[in-house]
Amino acid sequence: MSEIKVIPLGGIREEGKSMYLVEVDQAIFVLDCGLLYPQDDLLGIDMVIPDFTYLEENAERVVGIFLSHGHADAVGALPYLLDKIDAPVFGTQLTIELASISARKQGHDDRLENFHVIDAETEIEFDDVNVSFFRTTHTIPDSVGIVIDTREGAIVFTGDFRFDPSAAESYRTDFGRLTDLGKKKILALLSDSAEAESPVENVNDRVITEEITEVFRNAKGRVIVGTIGSNIMRIQQVLEAAHLSHRTIFFPTKDLYEIVDVALKLDKITIPSRDVFGDFKNIKNYQDDQIVILATGDVGEPIQTIQAMAQGKHSTVTLKEHDTVYIATTPSVSMEKTVSRTKDMIYRAGARVLSVTDHFKTSGHATPNDLKLMLNFIQPDYLIPVSGEYRMLRAHGDLALQVGMTEDQIIIPSIGDVLSFENGHFIQAGQVTAGDVLVDGSGVGDIGNVVLRDRRVLSEDGIFIVVATISRRLKKILVGPQITSRGFVFMKTSIDLIEACSDITLDVLEKHIVSDDFDWNELKGELREKIGKYLYKETKRRPVILPIIMEASNYQVKKGDK
Repeated sequence: MSEIKVIPLGGIREEGKSMYLVEVDQAIFVLDCGLLYPQDDLLGIDMVIPDFTYLEENAERVVGIFLSHGHADAVGALPYLLDKIDAPVFGTQLTIELASISARKQGHDDRLENFHVIDAETEIEFDDVNVSFFRTTHTIPDSVGIVIDTREGAIVFTGDFRFDPSAAESYRTDFGRLTDLGKKKILALLSDSAEAESPVENVNDRVITEEITEVFRNAKGRVIVGTIGSNIMRIQQVLEAAHLSHRTIFFPTKDLYEIVDVALKLDKITIPSRDVFGDFKNIKNYQDDQIVILATGDVGEPIQTIQAMAQGKHSTVTLKEHDTVYIATTPSVSMEKTVSRTKDMIYRAGARVLSVTDHFKTSGHATPNDLKLMLNFIQPDYLIPVSGEYRMLRAHGDLALQVGMTEDQIIIPSIGDVLSFENGHFIQAGQVTAGDVLVDGSGVGDIGNVVLRDRRVLSEDGIFIVVATISRRLKKILVGPQITSRGFVFMKTSIDLIEACSDITLDVLEKHIVSDDFDWNELKGELREKIGKYLYKETKRRPVILPIIMEASNYQVKKGDK
């Protein structure tokens, strides 16, 4: 009998950072390796990735990394995992190309020979385990679900998916394969939960294409489209709408967004006509009602680009009267405020703004009916909802109850929980090291709670710097104190406050430099405490207080010095 475990290292009780381990005896199968883009409270953090400690400790047991699709929430953390372990990577053609881009940026060119392209017909044998795949519908082509087939039964991972019978061929779900899977013994289904709460079903893609085409035809002037570059399906719809409305698409910068570029090279995007793309340097040769300007990027980048256009800060495009801005992406909850502010900027610039979500519900994730249909196809012994915050996972569990599953067949783990299959049942059998690792520039994991707290204070209350030079040998203050503030108070209108802090500094310095038990830490600590208490008393704010006290050890007494 095989020893089977399921361990989520990410993608549970959060939207993004998908990463799930399936252990069969001594072999570890890694399903996805994604990142999470930070919320506003993680100041300065570029991304959040899973904690790979458990995989580092068991690196020799990792037999493969299997990727469901090419979005950052599924592949974005792969280069950082490859820093830690050496294992083969498997994915469809587009997914592997996108993963390769990230790997090259991280300096892993030598690992690319271990990247393997699979398709929905591929089966890979690992001793007593077979790994196979099935086509799914998502907002990027070449998306697949993953099946880990063991002697005891199969573990099925859907990846991000939805059902759309009218989807184009490269996006179409393999319903026949799902039917075949339902005839096998499925121990557990790990299924996308991001839209489990949705009260409205997704419209099909043809409706969205028609909507975008209508917007393009009715616009009096230029159309500026903002969309996430990895939403290849939306890019395709924009291309078709531009062709049908006799408009030409221009990219406002020379660098075509990498994901779109790769999709074009691999023919994952169909170009409806040769003249659908224009060279931006020739844009003045076109009438405004012939132009579509496409702004793409990761998550909030298209919105930030549109903000720059609205404020006249963009290098090539400034919004003007009769422009129509079309937001062709569904913003996450964390982006809703930003989108609202952006709309206000657009109107101030004299343009108008429309959104794909104004009239329709559209998402790349399964809504309740899709989720229930997937459960009916697969007929799993256990459901493990993944890819969503807790309320979404719980909503998915409630949907499972509606199709006849029982509460004890629904498992909502925490990150790091070990779900062990024993005596025909999944039970929680401990935990492994898991959590968030913060990436800031080239730093990985070196930003902790203390640094984030200081950044938060700096962003809210600013910094208060006190500089002085002393001589312990002469027991006197040589220079200062000089006080500087940034983001706290306006110095010219706060003279009394500055003078009071200067007096406090002098008192503390004079007390310490005459002491026989002089201690630098005690000196700076007392300055922070006393100045901090005074500033809070006067302003009800707590800036970061930075005392910079220097010692002039070679200072010589000159004639006239007192």
